[in-house]
Amino acid sequence: MPSLHRSLALLLALSGAFAAHAEAPGAVPGAQAPEATAPEPLAFADFTWLTGNPRTHESPLDTKAFTGEFRVDSSLVYDFNHPRDNTIGGSSEIFRSGELQLTQLGAGGDFHYQNVRGRLMTQFGLYSQTTPRNDASPSRGQWNLADAYRYLSEAYGGYHFDVLKGINVDAGIFMSYVGLFSYYQFDNWAYQPSYVSSNTPWFFNGLRIQIFLSDKLKIEPWIINGWQSYGKFNSGPGLGFQLLWRPTGSVSVVSNNYYGTDTLGTPDRKRFHTDDSIQVKVYDDPRSFFDKAAFSLTFDAGCETGGGVSCAGSGNTPEQSFLGFMAYGRLWFAHDLLGLTVGGGAIRNPGRYLVLLPPINGATASTGTPYFTENRGDAYNAWDGSVTLDYMPSQFITFRLEGNHRAASVGYFSGSGGVTPDGGNRGDPKLIVEGFTPDLRKSENRVTAALLVKL
Repeated sequence: MPSLHRSLALLLALSGAFAAHAEAPGAVPGAQAPEATAPEPLAFADFTWLTGNPRTHESPLDTKAFTGEFRVDSSLVYDFNHPRDNTIGGSSEIFRSGELQLTQLGAGGDFHYQNVRGRLMTQFGLYSQTTPRNDASPSRGQWNLADAYRYLSEAYGGYHFDVLKGINVDAGIFMSYVGLFSYYQFDNWAYQPSYVSSNTPWFFNGLRIQIFLSDKLKIEPWIINGWQSYGKFNSGPGLGFQLLWRPTGSVSVVSNNYYGTDTLGTPDRKRFHTDDSIQVKVYDDPRSFFDKAAFSLTFDAGCETGGGVSCAGSGNTPEQSFLGFMAYGRLWFAHDLLGLTVGGGAIRNPGRYLVLLPPINGATASTGTPYFTENRGDAYNAWDGSVTLDYMPSQFITFRLEGNHRAASVGYFSGSGGVTPDGGNRGDPKLIVEGFTPDLRKSENRVTAALLVKL
């Protein structure tokens, strides 16, 4: 019996040793077990409720080395001013009235393999024309930068370093998210963001370094060509950084800060800007018909100094500054099938250096226009409000209906007479057109219906 016990003990020991070293089903003999994938920083909770973030939880176009992305933004706008040329000004999202228009068609995605990373997103449709026209930097020097980049909204490559919680170094065109809202309307709580968002950069061209200090904190320095520009306005680059902190799954705090020389041909003029936002989810009960509620608050301040202007204004140096805020409240219903957003904001921008130039007679940021000046100290105050209703039958599509009221202290919005001379654009947009006066109004009311897709 003792020998039998010893035999059984030996058999059990050998069986345990074999089980401990057995290969997993389908594994290559001798191969090491794969390491567990480290969780993504700033993704410890579901943050799809945030404005500026896509609400998709998965991608149907995902592979080991590439995650595809496809976006469509199509809208129909009814402007109660009834501009006869169907042209809407003063917006970085809405451009034509009374027509079904394709604002953005984007195709691309994210590349990721062995720590090498990259992203490409095209922009076809109105964005390919309306976004480059707000950049004056292509008029400095040769080669047509606006045409070279106009069909790209994002295009960069980079590398991920396994340091701290991760460090990404990317070079190319990337989203700035100054002003909280995303460049892509699908990601936002509203279609037309308030002026703080619409008048600040959507993209940067240069280098960024994303440093994830923890699962909840990111610091992101930038060395870029300028303020939403393909090239530099003067000899110096723009510098900035983002600080993003998400202490819990219900709070997100972001601060974006910038310094540069962004007045074309005036290198002595320096620009400073800070953009600070908080978003808070105040209610979340998936079992209830009214299932979620959140709000956002954004505050921006900045100024330009030197080159004949100053931050506060004194004597012969007019004030050149920016002050603005926006606030939004968002409610979700029926398991996120429906969304309701109410919000708005206001800005004060003497000098008008961040005010979007109306497209009068084809005017761009490079040409300017005598009908809406951007001289030192020119006054500009504006405010707006909106109500947005979303129907979201799938995580990949949004049907949106929105009403907007916008107002300014000076004539700015397209009136019934429009902003185009009879027969179309005539001559140099920097000059007065004989017999033509654009119809600029101090207020505007619009209704927008949009179909938004992200796959």
